[in-house]
Amino acid sequence: MGPGPISAYPSVLQAMSAPLVGQYDPFMTATMTETQQLYREVWGTANDATVLIDGTSRAGIEAAMISLVRPGDRVLVPVFGRFGHLLAEIAERALAEVHTIEVPWGQVFPVSSIEEAVARVRPHLVAVVQGDTSTTMLQPLDEIGAICAAHGALFYTDATASLGGNDFEADAWGLDAATAGLQKCLGGPSGSAPLTLSDRAVAVVRSRARVEAGIREDDDPDADDFVRSNYFDLGMILDYWGPRRLNHHTEATSMLYGARECARVLLGEGRDAVIERHRLAGAAMLAGVEGLGLTVFGDVAHKMSNVVAVEIPDGVPGDVARQAMLEDFGIEIGTSFGPLHGRVWRIGTMGYNARKDAVFTTLVALEAVLRRFGAHVAPGGGVDAASDIYRSA
Repeated sequence: MGPGPISAYPSVLQAMSAPLVGQYDPFMTATMTETQQLYREVWGTANDATVLIDGTSRAGIEAAMISLVRPGDRVLVPVFGRFGHLLAEIAERALAEVHTIEVPWGQVFPVSSIEEAVARVRPHLVAVVQGDTSTTMLQPLDEIGAICAAHGALFYTDATASLGGNDFEADAWGLDAATAGLQKCLGGPSGSAPLTLSDRAVAVVRSRARVEAGIREDDDPDADDFVRSNYFDLGMILDYWGPRRLNHHTEATSMLYGARECARVLLGEGRDAVIERHRLAGAAMLAGVEGLGLTVFGDVAHKMSNVVAVEIPDGVPGDVARQAMLEDFGIEIGTSFGPLHGRVWRIGTMGYNARKDAVFTTLVALEAVLRRFGAHVAPGGGVDAASDIYRSA
């Protein structure tokens, strides 16, 4: 019940135990094609360039950055938590000219601030986290795409912590690139990174095309400013997933099975229904921790539905109490990073764990541990408040 990774859906784990097949077996290529279509629906896009990157969510971020950003390109990163700093770090390693704007942790950016920065910096790429689990804040994205388009900038978002549990509309919001991971609201293990690219982003990738020697054909392009990573070269990755089936790498078969099942679970329940389930579980957990008398960190109006940060009460040893939750109740919750480490706990309700019994059990355990360490809490206040949310729904 932390900020992720979380407990996977049982059917995802079952899917990952299926037998392996060769990477060009007809079943394998059909599974790849099916998975692409499933993730188009998850992302809310018609993008043909919708694939999986083999690796954790950071692999998806690196693939997007290293393929879309040439050395010297200007990249604008609005930072409102740890993972905004990560985007800036990766852009810097791609040799971009990185510009950042910041708000205090616990807040998000008004769209006017982003518009002013885009007009001033004139970036090639605007890179923003949608949901930053370090602060639990959810940055509104719906107006940023039009701003980027008006200034000729590509628009990329890292939706690792938010996709599947919060609204996301890649096409309607004008996104050129988006990446995620399985281990949050999608309810799988880390190790596969869904990615989608607009036609405009694909054009940038194709303009930097180079195919490695040994599989290169005579008419393949060989750009001077080719992508400076082989593994994360989206041009070759798109050709691997596309009709050419370029032998760029060997797909992580079990992760493909797991990623496909994550999407099938979400779409089988209904994308809107899953988002609503996350909203309801998150609202119940929020009410529950407030019912225990805990103070919620940050701007609650812009909180992700799937994780809440609470101030650790005075006198309660945060890490020791978290360890007691794990050892005595088998429940894991998280701390945070940087200025919030040791100041807040982060409690997640996502994927398989976005359900009533998980919320109630966590609140009961949290109350018991808080009492053990001398905190004054309302008896049964957490479950009572969470129950009210579920009854009202």
